[in-house]
Amino acid sequence: MTVNPISAGRIQSAIATASSKTGIDFDYLFNQAKVESGLNANAKAGTSSASGLYQFVEQSWLAVVKKHGADNGMAWAADNIQQTASGRYVVGDGATKASILALRNDPNAASLMAAEHASDNKDALEGTLGRDATGTDLYMAHFLGLGGAKKFLTTMASNPYANAAALFPAAAGANRNVFYTPAGAPRSVSDVYDRFADKLGAGAGDTGIASTVNYAAQALNLGDSTVITGNNQSAADALTWATSALGKFAAQANPTAAANLMRPTPDTARLAYLMLANLGN
Repeated sequence: MTVNPISAGRIQSAIATASSKTGIDFDYLFNQAKVESGLNANAKAGTSSASGLYQFVEQSWLAVVKKHGADNGMAWAADNIQQTASGRYVVGDGATKASILALRNDPNAASLMAAEHASDNKDALEGTLGRDATGTDLYMAHFLGLGGAKKFLTTMASNPYANAAALFPAAAGANRNVFYTPAGAPRSVSDVYDRFADKLGAGAGDTGIASTVNYAAQALNLGDSTVITGNNQSAADALTWATSALGKFAAQANPTAAANLMRPTPDTARLAYLMLANLGN
């Protein structure tokens, strides 16, 4: 059966909404999806149960939906997921389980759960590291799990030249190209980290208000969508306003003043409304 591709516009809008709701940087979420699935919401891994925009494996997906589903319009799914005494997540009914797992291929659900998962990891990592977590730090938690990321990042802080494959033999066995050079030499933890930072691009750094607004503006400029607002504004009108907002706030020399964009001012509310107007298309 052929699965119809989901438009780039719908994917961008879903990621923008998840970013706005959770505070996780759009750049990071967008580039994580590029690294994981090439922005293909229907992507499936050939060697694991991973599926969707963010390539959640079954257990990771059930865990995050159990924790955050009810707060994101998926209470029915969260209510049907149970955790066993051993810590495994299960769903009693096979058809219901299939429906919950199929949400991984819904860009809205996948983006929200990826952002919630990143937010959880961000809080935990910052508590351990004693500093702000970067996008690459968050990706390490996605790639190695939270415990693995803490081990990786604390090791890198004390010994950046440590052999990454020796620290994580199972991960290295499943991802040889990450942990070894083409010639077969093991990479250091710093090398592995830098390679992920390069792949993630701008989203690997600290959260940027300007980049968030920039991608919000891009999300409004969708050839396959129509923005309809209470003032009868078109997608072009929305993009013009969002681009203007970007210039206004990016020009702020004072980071605190620029950060006010994230507060519920009339301008912020208008941008959010214009973004959300896309989602029904």
